[in-house]
Amino acid sequence: MKKILFFLALTLLPLVSQAQVAKYKSVFTLSFIRHIGWTESAKKGDFVIGVVRDREIADWMTKLSAGKKFGFQNVVIKEFKSVDEVTDCQVVYVSSNINFSKHSSSIVDKVNGASTLIITESEGACNSGAMINFVVRDDKLKFEIHKANAAKFGLQISSKLEGMSNAISL
Repeated sequence: MKKILFFLALTLLPLVSQAQVAKYKSVFTLSFIRHIGWTESAKKGDFVIGVVRDREIADWMTKLSAGKKFGFQNVVIKEFKSVDEVTDCQVVYVSSNINFSKHSSSIVDKVNGASTLIITESEGACNSGAMINFVVRDDKLKFEIHKANAAKFGLQISSKLEGMSNAISL
């Protein structure tokens, strides 16, 4: 009986840690928005965070942002099943379930040069247009920042956020 319980615990352990990673990515993403210099157009209407192909991240963000505001804007989480569904958002979170480098130009076209922060979780995504990219280094969740990509969309990344990142590309 002890062996069966031990085996079940080992089997469930990766699920628990994966859920924790999703929760941390959601918390970080919701924190990032406070450290971005947004354009005036981004401060109108609801503050929309679109999540592409990751129900777990979308669910965590929905739970964590329920009833919250960003300034005077309601925080709204939209879940997109594909890149083709992406519409106007202040933040687009692209999960590792999407090959970002393959779809980066489509995503950039979808946001039409608006003040949209693109957050990804794919190795090398900053080279394809991402502004913030989650990475795992030394078994730790970290993030990279690409200020020039953000500047192309009129966004400014605070020095405080830069100081917390793992790697900053200029």
